[in-house]
Amino acid sequence: MDLESIIHLSTTLVVGLLALLVSTNMLGKTQISQATPFHFISALVLGELLGNAVYDNEVNLYKILFAIALWTFLMFSIEMITQKFRKVRGFFEGNPSIVINKGEINFKELKKNRMDLNELQSLLRQKGVFSFKEVEYAILESNGSVSVLKKFEYGQPTKQELKIPIKEISLPVTIISDGEILKKNLASIQFDEKWVKELLYQYGIKDIKEVFYAQWDMAGGLFLSKKIKS
Repeated sequence: MDLESIIHLSTTLVVGLLALLVSTNMLGKTQISQATPFHFISALVLGELLGNAVYDNEVNLYKILFAIALWTFLMFSIEMITQKFRKVRGFFEGNPSIVINKGEINFKELKKNRMDLNELQSLLRQKGVFSFKEVEYAILESNGSVSVLKKFEYGQPTKQELKIPIKEISLPVTIISDGEILKKNLASIQFDEKWVKELLYQYGIKDIKEVFYAQWDMAGGLFLSKKIKS
């Protein structure tokens, strides 16, 4: 490989990567999660466009940028259409199917979705369900996963049913990562570095750099992991 080819390949990869990042940010997080077959195809084509540019010397940088830009515009347009017009969502995104209804397996829906019992059992096991008799409803989602509603006798009892006092739930916040205080996260819970140092001192830690990771939970308090000395 000569110098010109190396420069061409490097430039294509760097610019192509940046173009894909911009495209993905514009199209939203659903492109990453591949929430529907439509999103899966979109992500696949975007990757293929860059792949062709890398391995095909006849495809120049301008062509690949134009192709990515055009594909992003088309996908963005379709996303806007599906948001505004509910009737077309089923065509682009697919519709969920009830494959188990009131404890009965719906073989018609299984056949419609080209799914057999073994595949359905596999998806149920991934949800912690090992027997059909546990399931009241099972819905095959557009992304191929299964959502399960168990029968009453197999469902998890709630704290209300067990008469357990209900406590307030709070979102844990990372306050130290890799030995550094995350000031933005601290500000979100209205604390400062002085508070962190005083809190760590209660745990016998005098230097923040001794801490690899620390997390604060208003309900559960502090969780921390010290650095392992080699």
